[in-house]
Amino acid sequence: MSDTPTPPPDDDEPPAPRPGTMRPDDLPPEIVAEAKRIAKEQFTSEMTQVLSTTPRPINWRTLPPHDLERELLELNQWVDWLRHTYGLPAQVIPPMWHRHPELLWELSALRQHWLFCFDPAAKGNQALAWHHDFAVARERLRDWVTISGTRLDRDRPTRITAWPGGEPEGWEPPDVTERPVTKRSEDFVAFVAEQVAARKAEQEAVIGHIVGSETNDRGER
Repeated sequence: MSDTPTPPPDDDEPPAPRPGTMRPDDLPPEIVAEAKRIAKEQFTSEMTQVLSTTPRPINWRTLPPHDLERELLELNQWVDWLRHTYGLPAQVIPPMWHRHPELLWELSALRQHWLFCFDPAAKGNQALAWHHDFAVARERLRDWVTISGTRLDRDRPTRITAWPGGEPEGWEPPDVTERPVTKRSEDFVAFVAEQVAARKAEQEAVIGHIVGSETNDRGER
């Protein structure tokens, strides 16, 4: 038996394949080319799917009931994160923001912009761009809160100035009675249920109108 120590393996050399293991070099060139083609197609497909999820503006007037509920819940979670992360006072984001369309639309736009700027495919300077726009949006939010009249401990619907002879038939101004803010989370849940029910009623009315029109057309024929 030799006392000569066995030299350590060279880290620069790949480990020797185990007996019976097939290496890429052992495969026919056409098989290797086909495997590379399939892998490239799968990678391209996956990247296309990721990049196609770019956030888009949300039109709250046209969302179907299910999407409306989901988007409201996600927006509420994001707004809660935003106010805690940046220490925003009620003068910027009040508890009852969801009851004021002008605040809902502004915060929704800000969230979609944030999702776009912090997307994995976004450029490195997009975070700075969002913070710049965030500073501008905070000033607008202050204006909206001042106009709406909602506060930390009380809330009332935003006043709407009626135009003489310019309002639709049957339109009535909102009741602007102030109410105390005590159970904000419960109010938000009730708000979502109200909005979803109203959107379902709108959909059913449109479907009923279409079905009625088609039925009348067949009857006339």
